[in-house]
Amino acid sequence: MYKGELVRLREITEEDIDVLKHQINDYELKKFNTSGIPYPTSIEKMKKMLFERDEKRGSFSFAVEDLKEKIFIGTCGMNYVDWKNRYASIGISITDKNYWGKGYGTDAVKLIVKFIFEHMNLNKVSLGTFSFNKRAIACYKKCGFKEEGVLRQEVYAEGQYYDEICMGILRNEYEELYK
Repeated sequence: MYKGELVRLREITEEDIDVLKHQINDYELKKFNTSGIPYPTSIEKMKKMLFERDEKRGSFSFAVEDLKEKIFIGTCGMNYVDWKNRYASIGISITDKNYWGKGYGTDAVKLIVKFIFEHMNLNKVSLGTFSFNKRAIACYKKCGFKEEGVLRQEVYAEGQYYDEICMGILRNEYEELYK
């Protein structure tokens, strides 16, 4: 559907769920994707999160697919859209660890940001990530996101507290970077 240099964003299919069910409860992935207790996620709950678009909240998920191999490698999407104030919060997870640190996440973030600004006509994209997720912070900065604030000691993981880093990119910043 939406192509970048390395990935394509497309609809999520039942075949993707078969792949994802083996990845979603991996501890390392859970650590990066939840601020709560990393309980295992059932297939039913996973399907609900990925397939049920919430019109009121504006949530929607895409599959992230490797362009060359046509392999499902993760998900990204909007967690919330505020239509009045014209912003969306996003999330991304490259669930296939073979694709970590190789630019696939960066390409997916660029695509979803492009989708939000150029197709949804919003003014801001925001997200939150944990201070220990250095790879994600570097990715978001590479895509033009700026640190907007820090929620101090917001997350308790592996016996200690970590900050949540709030980041965002404005439409005019996007246009300056990518036009």
